[in-house]
Amino acid sequence: MENNSSTLLQLQARFDEDTFTQQATKDEMLTLWMPMDKMVDVLTFLKNEVAEPFKLLFDLTAIDERTKNRGTNHVPKSSFTLVYHLFSFPRNEFIRLKVALAGDFPSAPSISSLWANANWYEREVYDMFGIRFSGHPHLSRILMPRTWVGHPLRKEHPARATEMGPFQLYDDKVDLEQAALKFNPEEWGLQRQSDDSDFMFLNIGPQHPGTHGVLRIILQLDGEDIVDAIPDIGFHHRGAEKMGERQSWHTYIPYTDRVDYLGGVMNNLAYLQAVEKLAGIEVPERVKYIRVMLCELFRIASHLVWYGTFAQDVGQLSPVFYMFSDREKIFDIIEGICGGRMHPNWFRIGGVAQDLPKGWETLVQNFINYFPKRLKEYDNMVMKNSLFKARTVGIGIFTAEEAIEWGVTGPGLRACGFEWDFRKKRPYSGYELFDFEVPTASNGDCYDRAIVRVAEMRQSLRIVEQCLKNMPAGPFKSDHPLTTPPIKKNTMHDIETLITHFLGVSWGPVIPAGEAMSCIEATKGANGYYLTSDGNTSPYRVRIRTPSFPHMQMLPYISKGYTVADLLSILGAMDYVLADVDR
Repeated sequence: MENNSSTLLQLQARFDEDTFTQQATKDEMLTLWMPMDKMVDVLTFLKNEVAEPFKLLFDLTAIDERTKNRGTNHVPKSSFTLVYHLFSFPRNEFIRLKVALAGDFPSAPSISSLWANANWYEREVYDMFGIRFSGHPHLSRILMPRTWVGHPLRKEHPARATEMGPFQLYDDKVDLEQAALKFNPEEWGLQRQSDDSDFMFLNIGPQHPGTHGVLRIILQLDGEDIVDAIPDIGFHHRGAEKMGERQSWHTYIPYTDRVDYLGGVMNNLAYLQAVEKLAGIEVPERVKYIRVMLCELFRIASHLVWYGTFAQDVGQLSPVFYMFSDREKIFDIIEGICGGRMHPNWFRIGGVAQDLPKGWETLVQNFINYFPKRLKEYDNMVMKNSLFKARTVGIGIFTAEEAIEWGVTGPGLRACGFEWDFRKKRPYSGYELFDFEVPTASNGDCYDRAIVRVAEMRQSLRIVEQCLKNMPAGPFKSDHPLTTPPIKKNTMHDIETLITHFLGVSWGPVIPAGEAMSCIEATKGANGYYLTSDGNTSPYRVRIRTPSFPHMQMLPYISKGYTVADLLSILGAMDYVLADVDR
């Protein structure tokens, strides 16, 4: 899919031929190493100067290379590697750029002046790896507490609490932690209240119901008007990427369920597609349909949670009860198929855990018959409600260009009139086999973001109905030796199957060395897993690119000039999940 040769030729024409070292990867994405002194020039060229530019900074992360088994891969030696993933919408193409860093605590130039959303990504790299970015406007921890010692994604940092000794909270430590939570406006370039000013600072959260979880937002107010906002995240951070280094490729699957915990198996799909690229696994046609059906059911379930809580945020009480009841009907289907409900942990490497049970068609058909009428009721109850419109129309407006600059994807981008959906533009898991539309709106405000999500539920229902009618026969797992364990009844008949089953269950598969990224259209936007393997039973590095992280970073930009009441509308229309922000 990538037009690698064209991009590479344009880069070589602009820069010296020896500027780049090309690396082969399992996802076949154009991957280039570049020297640090050319880094900013190369990134500027790709964003602003090249034809059909790479306007979206999709992700920015790092890898601690110091304990990696490099094998015979001919790439520059480095202690740490900075990794930039850029995306061009007109080219429909990703590019991966790498910078080798030497030393235990290296530094690199900041690109926060080139891309607005680079600010938080660089802070995250600093927090997790200790890599500094010269020229960053506010390089400080973002996920860990300010008092944290060490940088968690460095290989020498312990991965379990049992490796860190018993926790003790002395009085001095209480005072230190309390002092660290105190907000100092000068650190953020904000003016304190003085005799000639008429503004104040207000904490929203981390226990405010309008923040939908442990999120703290410090508002600078001029009366009711928002002058500035500082999101304080990290309260929900559980080290999902660090845990990936300690789990086998199989046993990490249930951890992905808990990232966007409303998206269910979608998290599994993004991870597993990257694993399958690394291993060279092709999944059967039936697996593709099963995965798509479950993903779209979870898209509807997630949107129902958003729909009800958003209406509640702006003053309606009844919708959340009706919509959670409908979500339970979806969970009844999920339970009938998977055994679990909110976290089914049902997708596997190369397939799914079990075949569809008898009677699944009836469960799905009953929901298809039931749900469209309910959506019409909700249109009258919420979308046509004059108070709902008053709280959302013209609030939190941003353009498609601003959305791309800040890394916004999914319904937020489509509400600006930009018809982009990874299921359509870069189909995966068989989405090219389905007939559905990509809903868009034009104003880019809170109301239009609601319009898009409501329309998406109808399109998801179309996809589920096509899965019901066209579900192919065949196996529910690949026969590749690195996929899910063989069917157990066969282990009683031949020793090779028994050995494969034993090794797969006890050790897990040994995934070949390499790297690959998978990107899907998740419930809240583009979700990607970038995996690095050094040929072991566990990933060497797991990077989770979640949509809620860049979306939350945009909050100060789109909330300035609005009121505190408007802020709750903006937060509700954003449709974020704190675990999706903090991981």
